[in-house]
Amino acid sequence: MTSRERILAALNRQPVDRLPIDLGGTRQSGIAAIAYHKLRRRLGLPDRRVRVFDLFQMLAEVEQDVADRFGADCVGLYRPEVAFGIRNEGWKPWTLFDGTPVEVPGAFEPETLPNGDLAIRRGGELVGLMPRDGFYFDRLEKYPGAIHPDLDTWEPPRLSAATLEHYRAQAEALFTGTDKAIIAPLGPPYELFNGLGQGGFAQWMITFATEPDYVRGLYAKLVDAWLTNLQAFWVAAGERVQVLQIADDFGTQRAPFLSVRMFRDLVLPAYRRGLDWVHAHTPWKVMLHSDGALFPLLPSIIEMGVDILNPVQTTAAGMAADRLQAAFGGQLVFWGGACDPQTTLAFGPPAEVARETRQNVEILAGGGGYVFAPVHNIQATVPPENILAMFEAALDFRF
Repeated sequence: MTSRERILAALNRQPVDRLPIDLGGTRQSGIAAIAYHKLRRRLGLPDRRVRVFDLFQMLAEVEQDVADRFGADCVGLYRPEVAFGIRNEGWKPWTLFDGTPVEVPGAFEPETLPNGDLAIRRGGELVGLMPRDGFYFDRLEKYPGAIHPDLDTWEPPRLSAATLEHYRAQAEALFTGTDKAIIAPLGPPYELFNGLGQGGFAQWMITFATEPDYVRGLYAKLVDAWLTNLQAFWVAAGERVQVLQIADDFGTQRAPFLSVRMFRDLVLPAYRRGLDWVHAHTPWKVMLHSDGALFPLLPSIIEMGVDILNPVQTTAAGMAADRLQAAFGGQLVFWGGACDPQTTLAFGPPAEVARETRQNVEILAGGGGYVFAPVHNIQATVPPENILAMFEAALDFRF
């Protein structure tokens, strides 16, 4: 099977020749540049600068030799400005705090503050801050939920003609130049729940809880813009894309951020409006990336139109792999959940990494409908030996 065929078979719960694998197909299943550089050295691959395609998370662009080594089956189709409005072009050399040699976009010009922190400004506004010796930027952008826009005058952004042409060209290049499944992140202009709180989450939660009519009006404008974008994106990329990704964190590690009632009253109808259009007009499968303890929300998330759950945070409260599989294995494709980067993957010995990976994969892949990935990105401090142990367990897995 080709990689594309393998992913599509898994999404349709059909037999596959081996476990489908994601390494770097999304911005939540990637690998930090520091860990990637060490991994390349451990594999004996040519030593060269790592291209950082996501400045926010300092994620590495996964090259073909590494993708081949680990059987990666999918690739992301991203907007030209992945983070902080900085276009991924005009690459130039740069060095991370620990000395890792990387390439960054030419317009990346962080300010070094007196205490050694790195700051990114846009139009004079501080939008990103990386503490000295840190691994990634804290995102400080202020979105509409934090500033309470006037709904009579405010309009959310639409995709520009130039961005749509970028999507068209990149979709064609990835579809014809690789055999991989293509994942396109294209949710509403701002994540409808968590994203709207950027720059003032506490204030947004108060707005969400006390002004339901305002929230409905805000959501209506955002989904109007999303539908315009989806229709234009379908024209640009079409069936070359296999998976549409939306991202919105609905849970902490202990519980959902909001009640089931509030989710169903406000969030579900807004997202469903967009996803109903997707399912009626395209063959795309819909992936939701949402961290945290989501179990009470999952019936509503399925009703909302989600086909695939990522990252499957099995260590969050109530999210054990066997419980998820028993309750929702026939309704959701699980994408991730193999090994926890907060604990085992980062700090455990390779044997424990392999054990946890095998255990979770056996459960989550038991009914078909599974794509292998860790629980979120491989962090900067994860040893290469642990990365190898995790992927070897995946490559050795047999149905």
